[in-house]
Amino acid sequence: MGAAFWHAGPPAKLVSAPVDPGRLYLIDASVYIFKAHRAGLEWMMDRDGQPVSAIFGFARFMGELLERVRPKYLGVAFDERGSRTYRSRLYPAYKAHREPAPLELRAQIDRCRELCGLLGLATFVSPEYEADDLIGSLAAQMREDGLRAAYITRDKDLAQLMRDGDLYWDYGEKAPMGYHDVERRFGVRPESFADYLALTGDDSDNIPGVPGIGPATAAKLMKHFGSVDELYGDLPRVATLQLRGAGLLAERLAAHREAVYLARQLTRIVCDMPLSPGRDGLLRRLPDVPAVTRMYDSLGFGPLLRRQAERLAELPLG
Repeated sequence: MGAAFWHAGPPAKLVSAPVDPGRLYLIDASVYIFKAHRAGLEWMMDRDGQPVSAIFGFARFMGELLERVRPKYLGVAFDERGSRTYRSRLYPAYKAHREPAPLELRAQIDRCRELCGLLGLATFVSPEYEADDLIGSLAAQMREDGLRAAYITRDKDLAQLMRDGDLYWDYGEKAPMGYHDVERRFGVRPESFADYLALTGDDSDNIPGVPGIGPATAAKLMKHFGSVDELYGDLPRVATLQLRGAGLLAERLAAHREAVYLARQLTRIVCDMPLSPGRDGLLRRLPDVPAVTRMYDSLGFGPLLRRQAERLAELPLG
């Protein structure tokens, strides 16, 4: 099959947001790769008949983000394909209901990682931890160094990482949320978010919650107690709260105590991984334009993405 050339149309309408080049931008790569994979462009193939739609969509997303934000500091976190993380060992049913990435996507994920390197971006992956943990650990380390984070993601779990001055941004879809916006949207403070998920459960990760506790009840419990530890430290008080079926609720919590604490181990993002990139390791560097161009040519991408790569090479590095 001869090489085809895919022409990017006009960029999607973007939600306005303050641009802060001095912020640390942390990209949850997998969610945007899967978004690109499901964008209805499965017919896109390279000259060898291999699917390339996810690479195309991810390349376009990354290029638009870099051109718009012009970050000085940036890290891109990936999930390791097929790895069994420590969460799977704690709880074998964790994400066990998910189908593995389809064959046509697996090779594209590797090429997306390769592309990030060619674009001059620091990339992170671990066989033991998930992208969320990499992001949480980088954010915690750089916060101590005075950098505020912007979490570029569609995953609600990362809301627990928010601290004052941070942003949570589903780029291209929703306006960024600040620290106080998390409670307005979810009804729970970021510091209580992992505990909140431990009570409700998380269907997407196959984590069971306490029967009868939905998001509204869990949010009210977190508003009263702040954490699972405080909740179980004063469990009899649950029966006195102005909640429907408060007495039964206290009994259910008591019966599922062990499961709740296991769930919190699963929902809590690790923020102390032994990563040590330092500020210099997160600096955006100049892209290797000839190498990016060769990749795009081999994939059959049109001139717009190649010209975008050339423009990226002209952006100031901060």
